[in-house]
Amino acid sequence: MNSIMRFLGRCAIEMLIRCSMAFAINIKSADLVAKKYASRGAAAGADYAAGVQNPRQDWQAATDASANTWAAGVQQAVTNGSFVKGVNKAGTQKWQRKAAGVGATRYGPGVQAAQGDYQNGVTPYLQVLAGLTLPPRNPKGDPGNIARVAAIATALRQKKLQG
Repeated sequence: MNSIMRFLGRCAIEMLIRCSMAFAINIKSADLVAKKYASRGAAAGADYAAGVQNPRQDWQAATDASANTWAAGVQQAVTNGSFVKGVNKAGTQKWQRKAAGVGATRYGPGVQAAQGDYQNGVTPYLQVLAGLTLPPRNPKGDPGNIARVAAIATALRQKKLQG
């Protein structure tokens, strides 16, 4: 029995030694990780669409429920200066490279795909403008012309706040 206890004791000590040893984490290079990210992302379009069509929970309900969390996160980002830090980290060159390269190729198709949504969104504002009766136009530079601008600005702002 003593020999069994000594054996178990040695096994326990050996296990403790092995478990307490520090092991380095084997991490793939940034190059390999980035290549995998790009290749998997390029092939994920169908998975993306399927996820949008069959979400785990309703997008609108989940978004409504997280409004306070969003506001707190935005406030924290404002307090931390996160926006400016991110802009400074990226820099003008990255912004220009991405906007001119990726953005330019997506802009036209994106606008075309949004035509119906744009029409639905702009229609109420066009109706507001069409329903306005502006004060008469005065000579160029006359301060009375600001009344015309004010009437437009007030009507559009009121519509925006009404929803």
